[in-house]
Order: sequence, then structure tokens, then C-alpha cells
Amino acid sequence: MVNIYNTKINKDTGVNTNNDKTIKVLSFVLDDQEYGIDINYITTVIENDYSITRVPGTPKFIKGVINLRGDIVPIMELRNKLKLPPVEDTIDTKVIVVDFNEVLLGIKVDKVNEVIEIPKSSFEPLSSISDDENLEYYQGISKVGDKIIILIDIEKIIEI
Repeated sequence: MVNIYNTKINKDTGVNTNNDKTIKVLSFVLDDQEYGIDINYITTVIENDYSITRVPGTPKFIKGVINLRGDIVPIMELRNKLKLPPVEDTIDTKVIVVDFNEVLLGIKVDKVNEVIEIPKSSFEPLSSISDDENLEYYQGISKVGDKIIILIDIEKIIEI
């Protein structure tokens, strides 16, 4: 696995296959479930060791902000946003920094796994199998090998 921590993500990792048929996602874990984010939105993955400054009046799922190379980046506790039970941070806890329409956001996750390429045709809507109130935050679900990956909808997650 390529070292992705504290470095810019190379969005051209791996062999370039027909891009309209596949999507490259960074897989990560929350509450023992594997999720993915389209790597086109990811700028970097950082360790969870930055000093976070709390900002009054922000939603509970925003932990605060960090200074990342001169940029002020809000840090979202994705577990809280998705209404998952809280856990203590571990050495595996990371922050995935995404850029959507020039808005930077750090998303705190339990563990980052790897960049994987998934056929777009393999995704199914979660609405057909779940009535979870958080469905709006998911783009779909896919089976990859022996794993199930839920694709996060960055546009919806970033809305506050």
C-alpha cells in the first residue's frame, strides 16, 4: 500500500482503465463498516494529532478547526454526523481532507485502508435495502471481493 499520510493523494494511482466505467475510492472504516470516498475529492490524509480549536456555535459533529499548511480546515466527526456511537481515538484514527467546490473539510475516521477501483455498475442504491435516516449521505453500496463498501456522498456530507 502506498504511504498516503501527510502527502497529497496521487489521483492517477494504478493502471488507467476506462474511467467512465470505474471509480477510484479511498476505503476507510467507521464502526467496523467499510466506507469509501471518491479520490477526486481527497486532497490528503493526515494523522489525528493536530491541535483542534473549538468554534462556538458550530454543529456537534464539527469538532473545531485546524491550521493545515496555512489553511483553516473544519474537522468533522463523521461518526457523530452519521449518528454512530462515539469511540476513543486510536493510533489508526486519521483525518481525510476533502475539497468540494473549494471548500476544505477534514473528516475524522477510525481507520484508512486503501485506494480501490470499483466498477460503477456494481453500486446499488441503499434505499432499496435500508430505511436509515442517513441515506441521503450515501451514494450507494457495492460488493468488492469479500467486502461491502458504502460510498459516501461528499456533497451531502459537506452540507451543514
